[in-house]
Formats: sequence, C-alpha cells, structure tokens
Amino acid sequence: MSKTGKTVAVIGAGFGGLALAIRLQAAGHDVTVIEARDRPGGRAYFWERDGFVFDAGPTVITDPPCLAELWALSGHDIADDIELMPVMPFYRLNWPDGTNFDYSNDEPQLLAEIAKLNPDDVAGYEKFLTYSAGVYEEGYEKLGHVAFLDFKSMIAAAPKLMKYQAWRSVYSIVSSYVTDERLRQALSFHTLLVGGNPMTTSAIYALIHKLEKDGGVWFARGGTNRLIAAMVTQFERIGGRMRVGDPVWEIETDGARATGVLCKSRWRIDVDAVVSNGDIVHSYRDLLGKSARGKKAAKALMRKSYSPSLFVVHFGVKGEFPEIPHHMILFGPRYEGLLNDIYRKGILPDDFSLYLHHPTVTDPSMAPPGHSTFYALAPVAHLGQLDIDWEVEGPKLEKRILDEIAARLIPDLHDRIVTKFSYSPKDFSVDLNAHLGSAFSLEPTLTQSAYFRVHNRDDVLRNLYFVGAGTHPGAGIPGVVGSAKATARLMLEDLK
Repeated sequence: MSKTGKTVAVIGAGFGGLALAIRLQAAGHDVTVIEARDRPGGRAYFWERDGFVFDAGPTVITDPPCLAELWALSGHDIADDIELMPVMPFYRLNWPDGTNFDYSNDEPQLLAEIAKLNPDDVAGYEKFLTYSAGVYEEGYEKLGHVAFLDFKSMIAAAPKLMKYQAWRSVYSIVSSYVTDERLRQALSFHTLLVGGNPMTTSAIYALIHKLEKDGGVWFARGGTNRLIAAMVTQFERIGGRMRVGDPVWEIETDGARATGVLCKSRWRIDVDAVVSNGDIVHSYRDLLGKSARGKKAAKALMRKSYSPSLFVVHFGVKGEFPEIPHHMILFGPRYEGLLNDIYRKGILPDDFSLYLHHPTVTDPSMAPPGHSTFYALAPVAHLGQLDIDWEVEGPKLEKRILDEIAARLIPDLHDRIVTKFSYSPKDFSVDLNAHLGSAFSLEPTLTQSAYFRVHNRDDVLRNLYFVGAGTHPGAGIPGVVGSAKATARLMLEDLK
C-alpha cells in the first residue's frame, strides 16, 4: 500500500462490495470489508447440506471480462482462482403445452428455434437484435460504469436513450418486432432476472440480449459461491482485510462526513470513506438513523417502488438428469396476468412461472455421486404488498412448485428427494436486511434508473458511497460490478 492510501470501510461482502474493495485496494488504499453474515457473498450466499451444494443467489454469469478486470488491475489472472464454464443452451424455455425453445447465441440454431415457433418472426428477430445492439452500446458500454450525480448528467444522456424509445417497456419493444406470444416472452423475460416487470421495465433493458449474445452465459465451477471465494482471495492477496460475522451497527458522522463505523461487537474503525453494499433503506434508516441525513433519505426511499421478492425451493435428489439443461424457464399458463398479480396486485396466485437451476448437469461435484442439485425460483410480491404468514403458506407453495416440476419434468420427483428447504421473502428481510424482503432493491423503472436511483456518492455526506443493486446501474452481476467501477472512479478522484 502506498503512503498516500486512505482508510476505507466497505459494508457488505456481496459482488458489488468485493468488486469495489478490490479496485480500491489495488489503487493503494487500506480497505476493510465488514460482513454481517458468517461468510461473504450477500445474495450469493450458499449452503452445504447432505453432500449437496446450494447456491442462494445469482447463478447466471454474463460479461466475464468485467470480472477478469478485477484481477488484471494488479497483474493477476482470474483463471488462477476460478474456472468459468460455458453454459449451452443459455436457457431452455418451456410452456405448459410442451413447447421447448432453446435460447443461445448459436445463430443458426437460434434462428431455427425461432422459425419453429413462427417462420415469419425470423426477420423481425434480426431487427430486434440490431435494436438490442444499439441500446447495449448506449446503455451499457457508455453509461453502465458512469455515475449520475446530478440532473445535468441525466439530461446529457437523454437524447440517445430517447432515440431508442426508453419510455416504452421491453415487452412493448419486443412485440413491435415479433408476433408470436411465446417468442415475445422469450425475448422479454430477462428483466425478471434483475427484478423488473417486462411490461413496465424500460426498453433499455433489451440490452441484456446483446450482452448475452456477445459474451455468453457462464457458470463458476463449484458454484457462484466459488467466484465469491475467488474474489476474496484476490482482495486479501493484495492486502485487503475481511471482517466476517460482525454486523455494522452504526455509520458514525459529524453531520457533514462519515467519521467511523461501529459494529455490533463494539469493534470500530475510523475512516476516510465509507461504502455501503448493504440494502439502501437499511443503510440510511438503521445505520445512519442517528443523523438528519439518514432520517431524511430513508423517508424518501420508503416512498419508492421496490422489486418483488422470491420464493426459492432448494432440493437435492437421487439420480442424474442429462436431459434437463442447466437453466430452464418453466412458463405458466399466464404471462401478463401473472406479472400484474405479482407487481401490482400483490397477491399470491394459484399459478406461477419458474426459473429452474440444475448446476450438476454442468458440474457434478455440486452433489454426491449419482445425485443432482436443483433450485426452483418463483417471483412473488414483496412483504409490503403480500401480507401472508410465510411459515404457513411457504410449505404449501413449496409443494405446488415441486408438484409442477414433477408433472413437467421428473414424474417420480417426490420419491427421489434426499434433502430440501425453502427460502421466502421473510428470509430475505431477516438475513439480508432487505427492505420489504425485496430480492433486487429498487424496481428498475425508467423513473428509478440512473440519476433517479440512489447516487453512487451521497449528496450530503460527501465521503459516503454506495455500491450494489440499489444504486446505478442496478441489479445482476454485471450491474453491481458496473456500479463498483462507477463508484471507484468517484472515490479514486475524491481520495487523492
């Protein structure tokens, strides 16, 4: 570390927090990452049960170069610490009538899949791809790593975004190019993976298609948790320090600046700067609750719209299933109606759509020999809308989800289950201090994007910064790693 290095505390060891910590440490600052839970990862937590490894959170890795850059900053190679394995197809989409659609970046194969649904939509898809490439360049390459701290910066970016009709929804844009309803779902569901409703999320998020097409979809050998472990290895290798299992209790301030961080154990650290990778409402309402700034910001944030939560069923089973790909989307009988129930009405409907994760088809080491690891994820309304007792309703929903997978994929599933457990919105709230149990923080609507999200640097406490899903550019691994790059640029300038 250089003599000019400043003392920085990063609260939370999720992807965003670790990515930022690596950037700051590599630049010569003295960085301590403080994690409340017993191991790093945040939403990328994991469990080991009965020989099975269950990743808690993000399982779709895109844009590997954004990760590799974190190693290259100090002359290291990501491949020394983790193996990223290509996943093909990216996803298999399945509808109740038995229709399958294998989604990948194998151009001839993808066009053949589209033609199976509707030959007339092939030309429309190619036009959509051109559109997606345009918003990718403007929305991701140019703006994804740049902080929006004032309205002037938003106005400067607006003309390019308006050119791509950013006010329209992803589903609306997709529908203008293709006519088959199944294909419209296939090209718009991605926003659900970052907490957005395809019917209302800005069309800018159509860039995800181009992001996957160019960079592929990947999986970390051993699970996403091993990628987190590799990031910790890289951080500590260059001199960073981890403090795990000690929740932050307070960000101390003098009214104008953050001065220190106090943990539950009464351990504290004086700081030149603080970064929160924690939930944004928790950060302001609880950690800054003694300050005028914390109270005011929390009040404003609690009026905003939050992404739904998730109900996740983890299960380990006897047998291997090479015919079930790594990622599947099992669409239900409804699309728009189901999304309205989740995002707007806040009810628990009788039907659902599922994301099914089957990592052992790529990496058998995540289960005992002759066994398989799965999780099934259903978006559900957050705790602010859906007032139910998850202790009562959770087991019922778990059974319905497993019954659906049995009906569509594994007829004797219930007889094969060795171990299982579920994770509900209440768990997101308790384990992650997630406001309303939201799985993705602020809903990614146009009026809650860029300048309208939590700023990467606080407007009042000028040495308080944010990283992660609640700040620009948003959720998902590339999003939070991008937020780390944007925030690091600010901090490296401020800390000179």
